[in-house]
Amino acid sequence: MVHAGPHRVAIFVYDSVTLLDIAGPAEVFKEANRFGADYRIVLLSPTGADVTSNLGVRIAVEGAVSSEPAFDTLLVAGSDLYPRARVPADLADAARIPAAVAGRVASVCTGAFVLAAAGVLDGKRATTHWQVAHELAARYPTCRVEPDAIYVRDGTTYTSAGVTAGIDLALALVEEDHGPDLARDVARALVVYMQRAGGQSQFSAPLQGPPPRSPALRTITDLVTANPRGDHSLGELAKHLNVSTRHLTRLFHDELSTTPARYVENIRFDLARALLDQGHTATQAASLAGFPSYESMRRVFARKMSISPAAYQRRFSTARRANAG
Repeated sequence: MVHAGPHRVAIFVYDSVTLLDIAGPAEVFKEANRFGADYRIVLLSPTGADVTSNLGVRIAVEGAVSSEPAFDTLLVAGSDLYPRARVPADLADAARIPAAVAGRVASVCTGAFVLAAAGVLDGKRATTHWQVAHELAARYPTCRVEPDAIYVRDGTTYTSAGVTAGIDLALALVEEDHGPDLARDVARALVVYMQRAGGQSQFSAPLQGPPPRSPALRTITDLVTANPRGDHSLGELAKHLNVSTRHLTRLFHDELSTTPARYVENIRFDLARALLDQGHTATQAASLAGFPSYESMRRVFARKMSISPAAYQRRFSTARRANAG
């Protein structure tokens, strides 16, 4: 849908706001103007006072968010502070009214915590950075958190994942306003993907859960971790502890909320990712990580990350390997 007049975008900022949450989307909208869009961007704070970013950079704002008329788009930037602490009531209150009257509302990364504190995400699907998605879900149980999404749209409310996902979200908003051709021009100009394949899992750290409380189960998890290529069938693992397969399965379910087979798969998957990062071929990674075949590893990558091992390696192989030769 192409807007007939200027499209007013307000970026809501506050002390300790993440600078890239502001700059990334703003660059997308500014670049879109070069190709015929007409976005008018303003930075607004809760009180109209200038704010200081997470990097200590002073950010000049154009006024208080409450003093402005309704915006076409209200974009709430995030901060590292609020996954660790409750969003202050005055900050949530400052976001609540403009969010209620804006044409659409969006958040970047942990800006979702501000929207949730303002009640904007009640009963809605949303996402945030994968590291704190569980905290958003626990703190705001009526919000249906999708931890693997790059961005989520629920009606006129949009939320996005980690800081650079704000660029993905802004491109999606530009495409919604002006169509795919203009959005594609912007993506090419900024040298970014028009739409990234896969979800946040491709960026997340390897599984590093707490050790099991049970000494018996810890023996098994240590065994699998030390030798992922071993025979770790349910029967062999149960035999190692001299327990029944049913008892071992119950131990895994009660302490780790998974099955023995899925635990082994996760350990092999994490090792395969590390091997791909180091420059091993996909076939080598599958063998060294203990997968029965490359095809079995490929199926796990497809299920967990929505991309193939080769696609993962193209995106995340080290710069050293890319520049070798």
